[in-house]
This record gives sequence, structure tokens and C-alpha cells, in this order.
Amino acid sequence: MQLTGSQIIIECLKEQGVDTVFGYPGGAILNVYDELYKHPEIRHVLTSHEQGASHAADGYARSTGKVGVCMATSGPGATNLVTGIATAYMDSIPVVAVTCNVTTALLGKDSFQEIDIAGITTPITKYSFIVKDVTKLADTIRRAFYIARKGRPGPVLVDITKDVTANRTDYQKKEPVIPQPDDSTFCEEDINRALHMIEKAKKPYIFVGGGATLSGAEDELKKFVSLVDAPVCDTLMGKGAYDGTSENYTGMLGMHGTKTSNLGVSECDLLIAIGVRFSDRVLGNPKRFARQAKILQIDIDPAEINKNIIVNHSITGDVRYVLEKINYELGQQNHSEWLSHIADYQKQYPMTYPPVGLSGPYMIEKIYELAEDAVIVTEVGQHQMWAAQYFKYRHPRTLLTSGGLGTMGYGLGAAIGAQTGVDKQVINIAGDGCFRMNMNELATAAREKLPLIEIIVNNHVLGMVRQWQTLFYEEHYSATVLDDGVDYVKIAEAMGAEARRVTTREEFDAALQEALLCRKLFVIDAVVDSDDKVWPMVAPGAPINECFDGGDMK
Repeated sequence: MQLTGSQIIIECLKEQGVDTVFGYPGGAILNVYDELYKHPEIRHVLTSHEQGASHAADGYARSTGKVGVCMATSGPGATNLVTGIATAYMDSIPVVAVTCNVTTALLGKDSFQEIDIAGITTPITKYSFIVKDVTKLADTIRRAFYIARKGRPGPVLVDITKDVTANRTDYQKKEPVIPQPDDSTFCEEDINRALHMIEKAKKPYIFVGGGATLSGAEDELKKFVSLVDAPVCDTLMGKGAYDGTSENYTGMLGMHGTKTSNLGVSECDLLIAIGVRFSDRVLGNPKRFARQAKILQIDIDPAEINKNIIVNHSITGDVRYVLEKINYELGQQNHSEWLSHIADYQKQYPMTYPPVGLSGPYMIEKIYELAEDAVIVTEVGQHQMWAAQYFKYRHPRTLLTSGGLGTMGYGLGAAIGAQTGVDKQVINIAGDGCFRMNMNELATAAREKLPLIEIIVNNHVLGMVRQWQTLFYEEHYSATVLDDGVDYVKIAEAMGAEARRVTTREEFDAALQEALLCRKLFVIDAVVDSDDKVWPMVAPGAPINECFDGGDMK
């Protein structure tokens, strides 16, 4: 049958099982929005800013495991998506961004709101398309979803000229092609060599990253850990892939990792890295990272092998599939003495914070106590690290945070996407600096009647930058003080939210309980000390076993 380009776009979204789209209309994309109006089976969430739409699509994808979809018009509408697309790219999140451009005849003529968005996004997408022929539109959209899902996931952009959205061509519905794990990327010898390394190790350590979550490897990872009989640490992106309440779980590794994880990895004789990219925040000084260990890396992306650190052996493949193969062959190992040594570290170096006064760590622990099944979203900074350190993530897709790009302003949009996609309580934890960047999305959450909770850890400064200024820049607090009298409670109420300001533990407890019970958009402005710090810490460029905390500073 013959359909317009706009009709084909909507039909292709339905083919792919899309039930929610986040976006903002404009002139070039009006034909698409006119067609979307006729299809209430696809929910459209109108964000306050296009960046909010791209973050919402990202949060929807992270929380559900589906492909997130966002839309924007040409020119500034398209460029406003860029930060969200880059955020998804750095963390391997499957998002399809649909933009519309000026008509084909006006391309390259500096037309009103014309921009080469496909060219702009080429370095931050798995693929960027521009469609100038309606006969190629359906297959391009289908290919975009396939690419976003295949292998290491990531964002794909489809830019469509306005005339293509109006032109007609034949359309025939097709079932979506879902990529399957590729078993041709490794061989039996790769598995056998890995088995030999594991069986020979006396002090193995398992290091888990976001790839374990993306591959759905939770069950196989649990079995693998049990067979290897080893302690487990993780990256920020790996939170929840392995149960954070397990006895052999030792917390995050790296710059703000636990002393136990940093010291243990520095002493191990085999580091098994599963779905990690060995970022600089994990390695510290790469020349002195895990010098006593052989390193076995399992990752779906061959580009990550030997990129940041040289490994002794690697298996390139889907993490769940590779672990399944190893688990089938691996016999039960026993490392009770090594586990006891690591347990002694855990007793010697517990995570602590001041026993009195309202603080970020206290709030995170209280949130866990009252809402342990919630989906936690964060912005970027001190509050993000506290959320990683003090909340016990038992399942994957329960911590949504910008790990690679470190995007301030990410959290509220992502929380909207998550609260739209999953039937769980969603809580976004923000610093006051991050909240300012995209606080206009409160209006979106209020309009959509989303019961998400926004907690502002308000220290009146850019906390993480101030911490670095304190430790490494002689307390030169250049452009990091935010004590300007902005009233976040009034802002929140003006945008349609319930809001409370708290300054004590008792006030926070009461406000959080009220927020959880009311099932409405709720903002808590929690005032904390400007000089609270994230401990432990590793100085930039130092080896991770030289981690220190406030007690060491004294």
C-alpha cells in the first residue's frame, strides 16, 4: 500500500514495538507530529527542552532494556539532542534519534534552521543516516534499530528531509530483526585458555562492568562467581549486575572505590574483567595497575581489548554467552584463604561518614532503608559517588547514571524516561549545580503526572569541583560557589510539584516517607555542608592502592 513518509515512520516505530517517544516539535518535523497525533497507541512525552528528550530516551532504554526513541526538528532542535546522544554513546545505550531537516532542494544553502546533524553526530553515534529518498525510508529506520541493538549497543541518528515525510511510496510491514549473540568471535581454544588461567589462580578477583548488564548476564555471572569462589568489585556502570548485598562483594574500584577493592585488586594474581573498558577513573596510574596479576578480559567490543591496558588473554564476545560457555566447563574452585584475607580488609576499612548531621551518605542509606527496590537515577558529582557507594544495588538496571561522559543535567530527564518505562518508584538524586541545568523538566514530570522523587543534595557549591580545589588547588574556589539565594522549593511548587526543604536527619526522614506515600512528583531540597567530601579517593595519576580518606588526611 502507498503511504506518506510520515506514515511510514510511525508504522516502522510500531513494527519495532515502540510504545513511547520523547520529543519536541518544530516546522521541519510537523508532518511526523501530525501523523503521530493519529496514533494514541504511541505515547508522546513533550519535554521542556530537546536535551531532556534525549536523556529521557536514554533513561527509558537503561531501565527497560528496550531501544529509547527521541524526536526533534531541524537546526537547534537537532543540535539540542547532541549532549544526550553523546551520553548514550559513551555508556553504550541503544537510542534512536529521529530528526527532520529542511527539504532536499534547500540542503546546503544555509536555509532557515538547516544543520548537518548527521555530520555533527557521526563521532558520537554508531551510525548517522540522512534520508533524501522516501523509497529508502522504511529500510533505513529498520536498520537504525538493528544497529542500535547489535553487538555493543549505542545510539543511531536518522535525519529525514521534510519532503520525504510528505512524499508517498509503497510500504509493506515487516517483522523486526533482533540481533543474536555471535559465537564466531571466539573459539574453544579461547575458552580453554581462560579456564587454565582461572584454575591456576590462587588469588583471583572478578571485576564487573556495564557490559554484564547490557548482555543480561546476571544469572550466568552469579553462577560464575560461585564457581570461581572469588571476591567481586565493579565499575559505576556495573552496579547491580552482581548482587551488592553478597558477602564477597567489595564495592566499586578506582578513584572513589573502596579501600578493600583497590587494595585487593592490587594484590590479586588474576583479574577477570567482565564487560569493562578500563577507564582512567578505574586505572589510576595504568603502569602500576594490578601489577601482580594476569588479566583476563571478556568484552563484546574488540576495540576495548588492549586499548587502555595490556591484558594477558581476552575473549571477544557477548558476556552472557561467553560466561555460559565457561560455566559449562569450569569445575568448582576454592579460595577460602584469599576470601578471608579480603574479608579482613572489609572489616579494617569500612565505609564511614560522620554519625551526626544531615549528609549525602546518610540520605543514600535512608533511601535504601525505605525504598530498596527503587530505580535510582543520579546527576554527576559527589552525590553520584555517594549513591554508588552507599546504596546496595541487588539487580541490574536499577542505577541509571552518566558514567562515561559525566553529564550534569542528565538525571531528571533520565528519571522521566525511567518512570515512564517501568512500574517502580524512580528517585533522582541531584546536586544543586546539576539540578539548575535541566530543572525545567520538572514541568514535564508534573504534566505527565509522574510520581518520581527528586532529591537535591544542596551544598550551595559545585561539590566535586570544590573538593578538587580543596585538595589540589590550594582552596582557590574559582567559580564554584552557588550561594545566591535560589529557592528550589518555590521553583518546584511553581512547576507543579510538592516540595519540602530539610536541614536535619529527622526532617529528611519525614519528607522522604511523605514523598514515597503521596505518589506525586515530589522535590526534597536537602541542605548539607559545603565541605562534605567523597571518601575514599585516589589522586589523579596515582596508583589505586594509594587511596586515602579524611582520616589519612589528618
